[in-house]
Amino acid sequence: MVEVKHLSKSFDGRVVLNDIDAVFETGKTNLIIGRSGSGKTVLLKNIIGLQRPDKGQIFYDGRELTVMKKHELNVLRREMGMLFQGSALFDSMTVLENVLFPLDMFAAGTSKERNKRAMFCLERVNLLEAENLYPSEISGGMMKRAAIARAIALNPKYLFCDEPNSGLDPKTAIMIDDLIHDITKDYKMTTVINTHDMNSVVNIGESIIFIREGILEWSGNKDEVVSSNNQALNDFIFAARKK
Repeated sequence: MVEVKHLSKSFDGRVVLNDIDAVFETGKTNLIIGRSGSGKTVLLKNIIGLQRPDKGQIFYDGRELTVMKKHELNVLRREMGMLFQGSALFDSMTVLENVLFPLDMFAAGTSKERNKRAMFCLERVNLLEAENLYPSEISGGMMKRAAIARAIALNPKYLFCDEPNSGLDPKTAIMIDDLIHDITKDYKMTTVINTHDMNSVVNIGESIIFIREGILEWSGNKDEVVSSNNQALNDFIFAARKK
């Protein structure tokens, strides 16, 4: 579980996040939604430690991120998996080599054991046939699956996804959503997804927070989101669905 308590962040005197409280539950797909510029990306960056909040606390299963020393933060980051918006695969490496990269950097064991783990992760995302291909030789959806395989290679406790469906067609986006959801359940991870994709919201939004102009405007789940009486949330939902 990841908890955010009274988190605030400003840049050059402009308040971007204002007193945010949120709980991201283990074994669930937790979504952060909001318009561009709402503060959701800044919130995600603060949660994973890329930015430091001006005020507030961030807890990982009771461990406070904001007071961690460098070596403690390094240990925590090895428990995190990251799925970036653009997949962020290394162009000069094959799909298998991309998945092996974090294992070679941080995992113990022999080369054979690391290779076996990488192949298992590729099998989990149904991508064994692409192990020797380069990112330029596979589709956008396959790149996302390769990036997911790399993100889970170290068997993380926490998985963070930044706009995982960006640039994907609707059918592929649903497949990626379902894959992230299934992996979350299978490995009992705490998964946090930053998205503006309403299909993701109604498909896998087990826990949702809506950020508007740096304020936590609403929280609930996919069953409650479409029947909410919050006007700002309704405006966002129906505007997103029209796109």
